[in-house]
Amino acid sequence: MDLGFLPEDRRHGIILAKNELAKAYHIQTAETIYSAKKKCPDLLLVPAHHEKYTAVCERINAIYESYTDLVERFSIDESFLDVTGSRHLFGSGREIADELRRRIREEIGVTVSVGVSFNKTFAKMGSDYKKPDATTVISRENYRDLLWPLPIEELLFVGRSGAAVLREHGILTIGDLAMADPKSLSFFLGKTGVQLQKSARGEDLSPVLPVGHEEQPKSISHNVTFDHDLVDPAEVMAGLTLISDQVATRLRRKKLYASVVQIQVKDVSLKVINRQKALEDYTCSTRLIRDTAMELLQENWPAGKPIRMLSVGVSGLSMDGAQQLNMFSDTAAMERSRRLDDAVDSIRSKFGKEAVRFGRNLGK
Repeated sequence: MDLGFLPEDRRHGIILAKNELAKAYHIQTAETIYSAKKKCPDLLLVPAHHEKYTAVCERINAIYESYTDLVERFSIDESFLDVTGSRHLFGSGREIADELRRRIREEIGVTVSVGVSFNKTFAKMGSDYKKPDATTVISRENYRDLLWPLPIEELLFVGRSGAAVLREHGILTIGDLAMADPKSLSFFLGKTGVQLQKSARGEDLSPVLPVGHEEQPKSISHNVTFDHDLVDPAEVMAGLTLISDQVATRLRRKKLYASVVQIQVKDVSLKVINRQKALEDYTCSTRLIRDTAMELLQENWPAGKPIRMLSVGVSGLSMDGAQQLNMFSDTAAMERSRRLDDAVDSIRSKFGKEAVRFGRNLGK
């Protein structure tokens, strides 16, 4: 049985977690349900309970924070801990890891696997090395024996396309990457290739950030795979409005402004196009982001061509939203848009995100 994002009759969503039976069919976390069902047509999907999952993860992180204030969240259910300064109180890294596993199992009723290492990359890989409920220590003495024989895809941050490029050049394992010529890696993967090699060699020097620290994102995006292909212009606009609203709301929540709007469109054959446009000014306006996304779509997507998935993103982010106005700027319209967004955010903060919706999205 497997835990899926949406019911079986839906054509979108991803696998959030999998059990041992699903693993036997090579089903992977974050794989699309469409792909997973091709591997195992009889796959049983169970809807996720996000609120319960989040609550459990918060309790687990509270336990982490009782051992160190250097707890950096990597994902909803993964965190890095720097326990260098805690060892005189709680013992070695392995001893702390074993104690964490015991407490989480006894106090919360779930199991975790922990990787102990001298850098974040290897600690993450150690947590995946043996499951469930295990501690794996990857040291300066054993990392070559444990990690270098693994397929290149097992290295943290090596994606599908990057792995394909590496394999084309005869780099099949993490050890191959560690021993490769840096100039060659830089030639066919740029700075990414050099950074991946440093990770493979155990040279990841990034620190574990303290509790509460939040780095400014480089981009914000949201996408929706629709229940049916969108052809009607009114439905397309409704979809863009919904997605742009999500993106702009997140911008305002983080007190950020964007200077570039991007769209991604997928058709029924799963082919994807990506387009972007630089704005004249920084913005966090739902309306401007939506209108720019629509302009990009109209310029690059044939009218009436079915749309399976839409994504809207923004980049070029800044905390300084100062705008360089000119004599043609409609300052009154800009102020109305700002006040409208502020009012919508205020209502949603008090009564929930569904308290205010765009009229064009009602019934769609």
